[in-house]
Amino acid sequence: MGMGALGLAPLLAGANEQTTPLSPLSPKPTHFHGKAKRVIHLFMNGGPSHVDTFDPKPKLQTYAGKLLPVENPKTERKTGAAFPSPFKFQPRGQSGIEVSDLFPHVAESIDEIAVIRSMHADVPNHEPSLLLMNCGDARSIRPSLGSWLTYGLGSDNQNLPGFIAMCPGGYPIQESQNWQSGFLPGVYQGTYINTNHTEIDKLIEHIRSKTTALSEQRSQLDLLQQLNQRHLERRQHDAQLEARIQSFELAYRMQIDATDAFDVSREPAHIREMYGKGTQARQILIARRLLERGVRFVQVWHGAGQPWDNHDDIEVNHRKLALQCDQAIGALLKDLKQRGMLEDTLVIWGGEFGRTPTVELPTPGSNAGKINGRDHNHHGFSMWMAGGGVRGGYVHGATDEFGFQAVENKVHVHDLHATILALFGFDHEKLTFRSAGRDFRLTDVEGNIIRDLIA
Repeated sequence: MGMGALGLAPLLAGANEQTTPLSPLSPKPTHFHGKAKRVIHLFMNGGPSHVDTFDPKPKLQTYAGKLLPVENPKTERKTGAAFPSPFKFQPRGQSGIEVSDLFPHVAESIDEIAVIRSMHADVPNHEPSLLLMNCGDARSIRPSLGSWLTYGLGSDNQNLPGFIAMCPGGYPIQESQNWQSGFLPGVYQGTYINTNHTEIDKLIEHIRSKTTALSEQRSQLDLLQQLNQRHLERRQHDAQLEARIQSFELAYRMQIDATDAFDVSREPAHIREMYGKGTQARQILIARRLLERGVRFVQVWHGAGQPWDNHDDIEVNHRKLALQCDQAIGALLKDLKQRGMLEDTLVIWGGEFGRTPTVELPTPGSNAGKINGRDHNHHGFSMWMAGGGVRGGYVHGATDEFGFQAVENKVHVHDLHATILALFGFDHEKLTFRSAGRDFRLTDVEGNIIRDLIA
C-alpha cells in the first residue's frame, strides 16, 4: 500500500499540473534550508547618520570644531571640522552593544539584532544609491530585492500581492523603480500603498465595485479571462500582456483579504498602544498583519522625499524622525517574538548610505548659514538585521575611529544581498533569470555571503 501510494502521487501531481497550472505566486522550494520565510524592510529614506544612531565615535569629541588629522575621503559637497554626535550612546542588553538614545525602544531588543557597522556603497548620491540598495544596480533597470525573493519563494496568500511597498505621502526618489520587477514577470513587482490614507477605499483604489456584486464580477472576469487568453495565445504569450491578465485576477481576489489586512482597528487596544500613534506606527503594524496573511516581502518606507537627509539641524530632525518610528520598530520586534514569528521573519533596518562625521559647510540654497548637519557618506555606514536566522547581539565590522569609512570586515551592498538570499535558502549565484541572452542575478557578478551574520 505504501509503495503504491508513492507511485500514485507523482501521477496525480502531473495530472493536476495539466489541468490547473500553478500560479506564478505559488510557494516554491529553495536551494537549501533557510530559516527566513518572510521579510520586513524598514527603509529609512534619505540616509540616517550612523555616528548618531548605531556607531559611536567618541574620538569626534576630541576633535570637535577641528579638522580631522587624516585626509578625508571624497564627499559630495565640501565638509569642515569634526562634528561630534549630540546624542548619547550607552551599552544595551546582555550583549552590551552601544546604541544612541535616539532608539531606546529598538535598543531593548538589541540582543536579537546584528548591527553591521561596515556597510559601504558606490557613490554619495540618492538616486544611484537607492537603486543599488533596492535593486543591486545603480544605473540599469534591474529587479528589486523584493521581486527576486517573491520570484524565488512565491507567496503563501494568493489573494494578496506577494510584495508590497508602503510609502506615506507619495513616491520616493526614483519612484516605482525602487520596487520594480525589471525583466522578471510583472506579477513580481511590488504593489505600492500610500499609507497616509486610513480608509481602505483610499489606501487601495477601486477595491470595491459600487455597482457590481462579487459574484457578477467573477462572471465578468471569467469572460474577460477567456478573451484575454485567446489574445495572449495569438501573441506568443507576451510577458506584459500576461502580467496584465494576472493583475485583473489578483485585483478581484484582493477584495476578499485586503480590507481585513489593512484595518488595524481589528487589533486589540493593547497592541495598538504598544506600537504607538502616527503613520509610521500604523504602517509597521499593517506590515506585521500582512506577513501573518502570507505576504512574502513588505517594504516600509519612512516617508516620500528624503526625510532622513538632514544636511542641517541634524539634532532636531533626527530626533523628530526617530520619535516617529522607534516605538513602533521596538514593538514590532517584541510582537514578532511573542507570536513565534521572529525566528523566521527577517527584519532589515537602514537607508541608502550614511552621513559624514564632519559638518557640512553652507552652500547656496541648501543649508545656507548653518553648520549643524552632515553630508551624504557612502564610504561607511550602519544597517541592522534581526530574526530570520540572524546572529543576534552581534556587531559586524567597523568604520575608522572617526566613522568616515569602513575599514574592518567591510560589507558592500552586494554582500548584504547575498547574505539575505542565503538566510532564505538561496545561493545568490544560482537564483537567476535569463534575459537578453544572459543569466542575470541580484548580485550581478559580485557578492560574498557574510557567514558571521548567520546564527
